[in-house]
Amino acid sequence: MAQRLSDYLKNEYGEKIYRLSLSSGCTCPNRDGSIILPDGTPLTGGCTFCSEGGSGEFAAEVASVDVQIEEAKKRIRSKTDAKRFIAYFQSYTNTYGDLKRLKALYKETIERDDVVILAIGTRPDCIGEDVLSMLKELREIKPVWIELGLQTIHEDSARHFHRGYDLSVFEEAYRTLKAIGIEVIVHVIFGLPGESKEDMLETVRYLSNLSPELDGIKLQNLQILKGTQMYEEYKKEPFHILSLEEHVELLAESINMLPEKTVIHRMTGDGPRALLVEPLWSLDKKNVLNTINRTVKF
Repeated sequence: MAQRLSDYLKNEYGEKIYRLSLSSGCTCPNRDGSIILPDGTPLTGGCTFCSEGGSGEFAAEVASVDVQIEEAKKRIRSKTDAKRFIAYFQSYTNTYGDLKRLKALYKETIERDDVVILAIGTRPDCIGEDVLSMLKELREIKPVWIELGLQTIHEDSARHFHRGYDLSVFEEAYRTLKAIGIEVIVHVIFGLPGESKEDMLETVRYLSNLSPELDGIKLQNLQILKGTQMYEEYKKEPFHILSLEEHVELLAESINMLPEKTVIHRMTGDGPRALLVEPLWSLDKKNVLNTINRTVKF
């Protein structure tokens, strides 16, 4: 059976490691019109569930990396005595842009004594040879995680929320990243419009059968946020929103099928209170965690 991230990090580093959510100043190719649909329409606005913050509402504002890290550390240290950190570039597509600038940014970050892991959120269609070369160099310094926003293996769902790439693109990116020793964490969303329970489990089953084995996974519930295209669609034609019980049942079944060495990085989503429309149960984090802990066994 798969393992929790907290357990994995404690075993690897002998203490609790905290995540610093940072910003690289990048955008996404499905926001700036770089991706052209088959009918000739350029994609703008990003994935339809994604807010203006690019799924990084809790990330630091764009500033120098030192300023961002120190501000993020202050927030964490107001509650803990954290000493070592994962530097996580979260929002938007963090290998999409000026690679010279990004390489300098990531090198400065990973060389800090208090950073033990560099984590970079990106898209499979933004992993070219130049990016692989940069990641390979960074990997020589400290561990590098790449987080890929797959969300689903079902092409109809992906087209509906404007993902902008096919499953074959993910497969090629995964293969090339693993070949250079990069740990890959894949994001999955439960509750996408029109997907059945079996559709969602089929995505997890596919990931559980990857070779080489999947390093990590984030299993999140769909969040409907104000200001997104999906919110406008939901207002016009509401679709089923998973209950907490349905989400936890999916979690339990998914974790049971994942390989033993796969690390569970997330089991729920934390939407900003001011923007969240559904599911409202996710606002009661204590109840969500208690329900997960009662149901999901590691």
